[in-house]
Amino acid sequence: MGEKVVNLQDVSIWTESFGNATNVPVLLIMGASVQSIYWNDAFIEKLVAANRFVIRFDNRDTGKSSSFDFATHPYTLDDMTTDAIGVLDAYTLSAAHIVGLSMGGMISQLVAANRPERVRSATLIMTSTNSPRLPMPKSKLIWRLAGIGAKGHDEAAVVARSLEFWRAIQSPGYPPREQEVRDRIVREFRRSYHPAGILRQTRAILATGSLSSATRRIRVPVSVIHGKADPLVRPVAAEQLGYLMPHARVEMIDGMGHDLPEPLLSRFAQIGFETMAQQPRQGNG
Repeated sequence: MGEKVVNLQDVSIWTESFGNATNVPVLLIMGASVQSIYWNDAFIEKLVAANRFVIRFDNRDTGKSSSFDFATHPYTLDDMTTDAIGVLDAYTLSAAHIVGLSMGGMISQLVAANRPERVRSATLIMTSTNSPRLPMPKSKLIWRLAGIGAKGHDEAAVVARSLEFWRAIQSPGYPPREQEVRDRIVREFRRSYHPAGILRQTRAILATGSLSSATRRIRVPVSVIHGKADPLVRPVAAEQLGYLMPHARVEMIDGMGHDLPEPLLSRFAQIGFETMAQQPRQGNG
């Protein structure tokens, strides 16, 4: 395991690697507002035990990576795609298997569509094409995610607010122990707290618009993992991904919401391994 800060043209990206650098590379891309340490250690251990070299990183405006003033430095998911490619370059990796969660799944789609030579396979978890035609989550969830109306930025206030949000999106079939969720929130708060980052990332998502045309171009092996009980990114989003990528494997999971339940990690890893073993599609069909 090793930490490394990747300095790109206008951003510094904090990264961490696990396993033997000569093994098959896997790049983990996290979702909006969530630090890379949300990638469960047990999940990473499963990948490393299967001879994978795993890299996770904090997206810009999250964790220990650079923060921005969106008013003077606007960006889109295309810029965050460049960040991901920059991480691969920093580790001298010509290509890697990519696992993207939520917004990270959107970034993964752009990398796979626009830089297919850098992607061996893509595992997309609880994500979408960002199409305006897809159903929106309930407004209360959006407000909670964006921190609209949030009062208090001390540890106690942030933990209470974050707990409320995670309760709203967690998997009803695999409810975590509240103390574990609380401990994780405290750890992330003490590691780094940038409440404006989620607003800037949300604007980046909105500024990018629909990914549907890019998603249609993806030819690398793809798996789509989505919870049937996801209240944030509705299940129809996974169905649309399957329609746009007929070659993709779509796994709809009962009782799964918008989180990473530990009882499902082995299943996620196995789906990823099976996707990594596939061969890319040829041509435009």
